[in-house]
Amino acid sequence: MKHKIILFCFICLGTVAGLAAQAPQNTLTAQEKAEGWQLLFDGQSLAGWRAYNKTAQIGSGWKVEDGLLRKAAGERGGDIVTEKSFDDFEFAWEWRLEPGANNGIKYLVSETRAGAPGHEYQMIDEQAEKQRNLAPFHRTAAFYEVLPAAEEKPLKAAGEWNASRVVVKGNHVEHWLNGKKVLEYELGSEAVRAGIAASKFNKFPDFGTKIRGPIMLTDHSDGAWFRNLKIRELR
Repeated sequence: MKHKIILFCFICLGTVAGLAAQAPQNTLTAQEKAEGWQLLFDGQSLAGWRAYNKTAQIGSGWKVEDGLLRKAAGERGGDIVTEKSFDDFEFAWEWRLEPGANNGIKYLVSETRAGAPGHEYQMIDEQAEKQRNLAPFHRTAAFYEVLPAAEEKPLKAAGEWNASRVVVKGNHVEHWLNGKKVLEYELGSEAVRAGIAASKFNKFPDFGTKIRGPIMLTDHSDGAWFRNLKIRELR
């Protein structure tokens, strides 16, 4: 019995230590602050965000609940963008989707090109039956419609949290998923020009060029959740 009690205590201590080690959501560590990170979501409000290309209020489909930013399924919220714009940056966020859902974030966003506002980091439930035959450039972490992510990537199932990053430095762009770099490309490269030429974006001659712009969260009508959205500008 004594050995069982000691073992139980060790398990309890390990559990408590594990919980203590988990960083609070939607906060920055001292190291992150020193590295220049800034929060884009405070876990309590939509401060710092606005409707895309509009002066209207953000739609009711965007909700802040239990420290999470939720895009409610079937309830329109419209695309939303950060009030700040960025040039060279590293943007990190965590996300999860309801089964079968499709969503994405966009960067290098223009508000004068509504048909192709920005480059999209695709987020989608690839295991859903309706999405089993997606083209590679429509799968998670792709440069949507233009370039595919690596075929072998550490994507978690719908309902689980994924962690993603986008890095833009000069003309160099990287997409990361759960700690692994799964796509990199150069703005203006032959691969990007060819991908755009074969895509639905080919009627926008300035799409694929480097611009300063906000970060966008898109409204695809499906249920999606976000947390720990943060960014740092690169010099």
